[in-house]
Amino acid sequence: MTKWTGVFPAVTTKLSENGEIDVEATQSSINRLIENGVSGVIVLPMLGENASMSIDEKVAVIEAAKETVNGRVPLLTGLAEITSTDAVARARQFHALGVDGLMVFPSIGYKTDARETEQWYRAVASASPLPIMVYNNPIAYGVDVTPEILQALSDCETIVAVKEETGDVRRVTDMFVALGDRYRIFCGVDDQIVESMSLGSVGWVSGMTNAWPKECVGIFDLCTAGRYEEAREIYRILTPAFHLDTHVKLVQYIKLAEHVVYGAPEWCRAPRLALVGDERERVLSILRNTVSDLDAYATSRAA
Repeated sequence: MTKWTGVFPAVTTKLSENGEIDVEATQSSINRLIENGVSGVIVLPMLGENASMSIDEKVAVIEAAKETVNGRVPLLTGLAEITSTDAVARARQFHALGVDGLMVFPSIGYKTDARETEQWYRAVASASPLPIMVYNNPIAYGVDVTPEILQALSDCETIVAVKEETGDVRRVTDMFVALGDRYRIFCGVDDQIVESMSLGSVGWVSGMTNAWPKECVGIFDLCTAGRYEEAREIYRILTPAFHLDTHVKLVQYIKLAEHVVYGAPEWCRAPRLALVGDERERVLSILRNTVSDLDAYATSRAA
């Protein structure tokens, strides 16, 4: 079984102000993540504006990412489609492009029931030999891939991991109780990572790692080593920014964080628009305070 573990940032797709993909900036951000110690990268997640991309654009992002990653860490791509036919076609296409795995959304155009959800994931799993991470985000998509559904899918050997994003950290224990260690459980919510790891999660699909990869990898490594008191110290500094990962405008917020921290373009594809007015100032205040507090923390550690 694939043994994914560690921090797998959900990579933002960098765009120009007119909405075109900025390949150079996207590749630079991926390289920055790898150089700061992430264990894998996931392109075209929700945070990567997957649903707003054409097929040709998705291929371009994957090819650019593969060139940059160059085998240094596993490269996964999000797979977000409406019909099972298209999802199967994309799984085969992405396998041919040479990715190392798929993070598979439920249908993004229809709220499947339990039977339909199981069949959706079975269809994608049968389409290629690529290992699959189930993207379980019922808050955004209205579909909960429950422990019962995961139990029904347990005979699909290529389904190896779950991005757990119900917002209820108790689900981690519920999955272990129902399923043992059948699936690799990844925390999918930035502001639950310490809690999730204390319950046994082995990975983190993170949004704010795009802005602060070194610090997020540090939190993960401290938790892995059982050094929770030290992990909490950094976690508490980052938590106000981590809360931005759970908002409906997480794409705009995290891209703005990247812009503040290292100058990446903040542009999104319409209908998402750049932040303005009081909302922008509120988010900027959180981000700037986080930068200041992290600087103070680093100074205190060096003293």
